[in-house]
Amino acid sequence: MTDNSSKFTPYIPAQKVTPEITVISVITGILLSVIFGAANAYLGLRVGMTISASIPAAVIAMGVTRIILRRNSILESNMVQTIGSAGESIAAGAIFTIPVLFIWAKEGIVGSPSILSITLISLCGGILGVMFMIPLRNSIIVQEHGILPYPEAQACAEVLLAGEKKGAGAKTVFAGMGVAALFKFIIDGFKLVPEVISVPFKKLKTEFSSEIYPAVVGVGYICGFRVSSYLFSGGLLAWFVIIPLIAIFGKDAVMFPSSVSVSELYEAGGPGAIWSNYIRYIGAGALAAAGIISLVKSLPVIMRSFFGTVKGLKKSSDSCEQGFDRTSRDLSMKVVVAGVLCVVLAMCFIPSVQVGFTSAVMIVVFGFFFATVSAKMVGLVGSSNNPASGMAIATLLFATFLLKLTGDTGSHGMVSALTIGAIVCIIVALSGDMSQDLKTGFLLGATPKKQQIGELIGVVVSALSIGGVMMLLDKAWGFGSKELSAPQANLMKIVIEGVMNGNLPWDFVFIGVACAVIFEILRLPALALAIGIYLPLELTVPIFVGGILRLIMDKINKNESSESSGGILFSSGLIAGEGIAGIILAVLTVCGVSGKIAFGNALPAGVRFAGTFVLFALLLAFIIKSALPAKDKKLNESAE
Repeated sequence: MTDNSSKFTPYIPAQKVTPEITVISVITGILLSVIFGAANAYLGLRVGMTISASIPAAVIAMGVTRIILRRNSILESNMVQTIGSAGESIAAGAIFTIPVLFIWAKEGIVGSPSILSITLISLCGGILGVMFMIPLRNSIIVQEHGILPYPEAQACAEVLLAGEKKGAGAKTVFAGMGVAALFKFIIDGFKLVPEVISVPFKKLKTEFSSEIYPAVVGVGYICGFRVSSYLFSGGLLAWFVIIPLIAIFGKDAVMFPSSVSVSELYEAGGPGAIWSNYIRYIGAGALAAAGIISLVKSLPVIMRSFFGTVKGLKKSSDSCEQGFDRTSRDLSMKVVVAGVLCVVLAMCFIPSVQVGFTSAVMIVVFGFFFATVSAKMVGLVGSSNNPASGMAIATLLFATFLLKLTGDTGSHGMVSALTIGAIVCIIVALSGDMSQDLKTGFLLGATPKKQQIGELIGVVVSALSIGGVMMLLDKAWGFGSKELSAPQANLMKIVIEGVMNGNLPWDFVFIGVACAVIFEILRLPALALAIGIYLPLELTVPIFVGGILRLIMDKINKNESSESSGGILFSSGLIAGEGIAGIILAVLTVCGVSGKIAFGNALPAGVRFAGTFVLFALLLAFIIKSALPAKDKKLNESAE
C-alpha cells in the first residue's frame, strides 16, 4: 500500500486552528440529523431508496453558519454536515430491517417492538460503525489518497469551499423543502387532488399509473436518467409483461400464496392484486439474487481492500497518539476497544437487544469486515454503487442458517437473525457515510478526532429519534401498506422466513432469481432492474420522469457531472420537505385531525382529476427553474 498523503496540503493547514465543535455547529448538526433522518426514513419506507444527506446538509450548514449567523469557519460548517449526515445513515440501516418486527407483530408472531429496543439496536449499530472506522481512517482515507476518488466527498468539499463566497445553494434547498411540503399538504392533507393518475389497459389486464409526489420525482432527478430508466424498465417488465401473462394465461389456476383462482383475484383487486400475490415475490427473488451477485462480483476488490487495510492498521493505531499534528489525531484506541466491549456486553445482557454471545461475536466479525468493505467501495464507486443490500442479505442468510442449525428456531430465532442483520446493516450504512465525512474533512483540514466525536453525537441523537419516527409512521399508516410499502424490509422478512420455515412461494422467488441472472448475462444492472420489478409502477414512472428532466437539464447546462447544481439541491430539498410534511401528517392522523382538514374530498371528481395534471406540471416547472440559474450565472459572468 502506497502512502500518497505526504504531498497533500489541506485547505486549512495543520498548523492553523479554527473553530470546529462549537455550540452552534452541534445544535445545527443535531437539528439536521433529526430532519434528514426522519425524511430518509419516510422516503426509504415509501420507495426502498434513501439519499445521501452530506451535500444538502453541507449546503444548509454553509447557509446557516456563514450567511445567517455570519460565522467564518469552514470547519465549523463541515462539523454541521458531519453530525447532520449521521441521521440518514442510521435511518437507512434501521428502516431496511426493523419494520419487519412491526409486520410480525401484526401477524401475531412476536410482540410489538418498543421505542427502547429500536433505540438500543440503532445505538449498537451506530457506535460500532463509528468505532470500526476510527482505526481504518489512516489506512483508507490518508494512505490511499489519490487512489480512492471518493466522488461524494469531493463534491461535498467543493460545496463547502464554494460556500466561502455565496450561500445561494442553501436558498435552493429550502425552496425545494417549502414546495414539497406545500404539495404534500395539497395532496395528502387537504385532499384537493388524487395522488395517482391511472390509465387501464383492459386487453392486457393491467394499468399504467403514476404518482405525482415531489419526493419520487426528486429521487429520479438525483439518480439521473440511466438509473431511473432501469427502474422504469423493471416496472414495465412487471406490469406489461409478467402481470398480463399471469392474468391472461392463469385464469382458473389457483397458485400459492393465493387461495383463489387468478381470475377471481383479478376481479377482486385488479392488477394490483396480481402484483401483491405474485410479482412482489418475483421482485424479492430478483433483488436478493442481484444483491448477492453484486457482492460476489466485488469479492476480489473486497478481499484486496480488507487485507490491505488490516496491514495498515499499525499506522492507524499510531496516529491515535497525541504527538501527531492536529489533522492526524484520532480518538484513542483505548476508547475504541472500550466502546466495542461495551456494545458487546449490551448485546449479550440487555433484554431489549439480547442476542447472545455467539451472535454478538458474529455481529463484530461481520460488522468489521463489512465496515471495511463499505468504506472502500464508497471510495471506489460512490454510495449509489455500494453493495450494501448484498452485505445485509449475506449476513441474514448466514445468521439465519447458523441459528437454525443450533436449534434457535421459531419466533426467537427469527428475531435474533433480524437483530443481527439490523445492527450489521446500520454498521454498513454508517461506515460508508463516515468514510465520506472523514474524506471531506481530510481535504478541508479538519481534525479527525473532533469529526469522530461529531459522528458519535449524530449517532446518539439519530438513534434516540428514529424509534419515535418509526412508531409514529407505523401507527399512522402501517408498514407494508400502500403509503409505506417498506420494500427492503419485506425482502429481509422473506429471506428470514424462507430459511426458517420454508413456506414461501419458491417458484416465483426462483423466477426472480432467473431474471437477475439474465440481466447479468446481458450486462444490465440487475439491482436497479430488480428494484423496478419489486416496486409498484406508480413509483417508477415519476422517478423516470425525474430522470428525463435531469437528462434534459444536463444537456442544456452542459454540466452532466455536477453533484451540487441547482436541480440536485432543489430535488434534495423536495425529498427532505416531503419527508418532514409526511411526519407532520402522520402526527395529525394519529391525533384524529387529518379527516377534518381533508375538505378537498367534497370537490367534483373531474375538478380533482384536472388539478392533478396542473399540480404535476407546476412541480416539473419548479424543478426546471431551479436547474436553469447555473446557465444564467455563466451568461452573466461572461457578459461582465
